[in-house]
Amino acid sequence: MNKKPPVCLSQYFERIGYQGAVENTLEVLHALTRAHTQTIPFENLDVFLKKPIHLETEALFNKLVLAKRGGYCFEQNGLFLQILLQLGFKARPLAARVRLRVTDRLEMPARTHLFISVELGGQQWLTDVGVGGYSLTQALLWQENLEQDTLHDRRRLMHEAGRWFHQVWTDNHWLDIYEFWGEEMPASDQKVANWYTSTYPESSFTKQIMAARALPNGGRLSLLDGEFRHRHPDGRVIAHHVPSDKLKNILLEQFAIRWPEE
Repeated sequence: MNKKPPVCLSQYFERIGYQGAVENTLEVLHALTRAHTQTIPFENLDVFLKKPIHLETEALFNKLVLAKRGGYCFEQNGLFLQILLQLGFKARPLAARVRLRVTDRLEMPARTHLFISVELGGQQWLTDVGVGGYSLTQALLWQENLEQDTLHDRRRLMHEAGRWFHQVWTDNHWLDIYEFWGEEMPASDQKVANWYTSTYPESSFTKQIMAARALPNGGRLSLLDGEFRHRHPDGRVIAHHVPSDKLKNILLEQFAIRWPEE
């Protein structure tokens, strides 16, 4: 008896507008990373509305693909990992500690981020479609101190005292996005971290609405705590406050997100 595949690739490809090759190559990894981040928005509406976040593959596929919603790291990278595995990539889930709001490296934020490593041709690559306004639009070679330009920004990976730091060049300085060690994050750890992130009262995801999407021209859109920002390819940022009665319109028009009850 043939076992049904965990996800339907043709429906996923239609969701992200991908019409390229279906093979486990670096070019395909780059293309899928870019298409996913530009199409499936990062968002936390279910968390904000106190709805449970389910990480089973079928639940992720139904929400992000069939219902055309978005999600946060455990959902985004959870689904993307299954897509890569089904295509034959040698991929595994990795754990990280987000540092965007923790600049002091003596402080140790919780290990609540999921991203993906991929082995190709004897080299290790990293991809991440679930870190909000800093989601990757192409995979990064896992190599120390190598500046890597993408369509949307410049990245590098630094190694210090046994810790790796994923950084982005922004506002004329290198900003830590997260730190990691290369430790795998099994499903049991993902489940615990997801529960904490989506239910703990002090979690930033439970207190404010977030959304982000990369644009095909190299720009980015983001919504955080009522402020909508459009970062242009040349670095210019246009921002304005979104009144509560306009929030649903912004989510739909700029991020293609329909309010869950609708």
